[in-house]
Amino acid sequence: MSIQSTGLRDSSHVTRVRESLGHRVVGRERELDLVLAAVAAGRDILLEGPPGTSKSTILRAIAEEWGIAFVLVEGNADLTPSKLLGGHDPARVLREGYRDENFVDGPLVRAMREGGFLYIEEFNRAPDDTLNTLLTAMAERQVTIPRIGTITAQPTFRIIGSMNPYDNVGTTRLSTSVHDRFNRLVLGYQDAAAEHQIVALRTGLGPDGGQDVPARLASALVTDAVALTRATREHEDTRQGSSVRGAIDLALVAAQLLNLHGLDTPGEGRVGAENTLRRRYADVILDAAMVSLSGRIHVDEAAGTTPERVLREIWEDHFILRPAAAEPG
Repeated sequence: MSIQSTGLRDSSHVTRVRESLGHRVVGRERELDLVLAAVAAGRDILLEGPPGTSKSTILRAIAEEWGIAFVLVEGNADLTPSKLLGGHDPARVLREGYRDENFVDGPLVRAMREGGFLYIEEFNRAPDDTLNTLLTAMAERQVTIPRIGTITAQPTFRIIGSMNPYDNVGTTRLSTSVHDRFNRLVLGYQDAAAEHQIVALRTGLGPDGGQDVPARLASALVTDAVALTRATREHEDTRQGSSVRGAIDLALVAAQLLNLHGLDTPGEGRVGAENTLRRRYADVILDAAMVSLSGRIHVDEAAGTTPERVLREIWEDHFILRPAAAEPG
């Protein structure tokens, strides 16, 4: 399949799209290249990675730059073939009978008609008969619906699925026929520098301050939020740690708490038991972490602990046992 037949005008157009997207997707240059190359080649793709690894961000950015629809569907046991395809409006059928204009497009048909991306999150939670419907659309680029006829997809139509490899509750093992029709890309978490940049960008807590927070305090908030969040992925008692979304929320919640407590500095020196500015700042970070991260980490059941205990251990390690790593500024 040529680039022309997939809806992209030529290879120079793909290059221009890539250059335009470079500043919008932080720390994902390689993955962006691979996804863009796959969809430009007319391929469907399956993205595997934990939450918060920029899967939907990459796809939304490509779809927006390409100027096509982005149709999001949540994969679950209720996603039946009829919900995916659509159906006739019952009230209008009673009045007017089965007519083409009574048919309400489901997400698959909408994406096919508009030549958009059908993005199915939690792809491996969808029932087998639903996946079989998708296989037909993938193999033939068309589907046949009773009383409607055959719908042929526009050239830019793609099916893109995502899966969380750490979550096996309510999921099913994908068949060989499904895997055989998809390209596959595994995404891990970004490195610390990229996550720092993402948190600063999404929170507005940049190098010059923001959110009514002085620059030095903003820098400390972002640094500590990223460090604590990344530590949840490495703790021996966690099965799955928090995504960068947790760091974003931690920084934002902490900024509000600091304002409520009248603190505009991360303090100086070690975090001790005494009621210093440094201790008050660290305590705020702990409170914000409990709110922002405790629901996002999954503790190993065999460990006999809780998310709150894990977070306190991480906090103590960061601020007390390794104080150099938590130096403000």
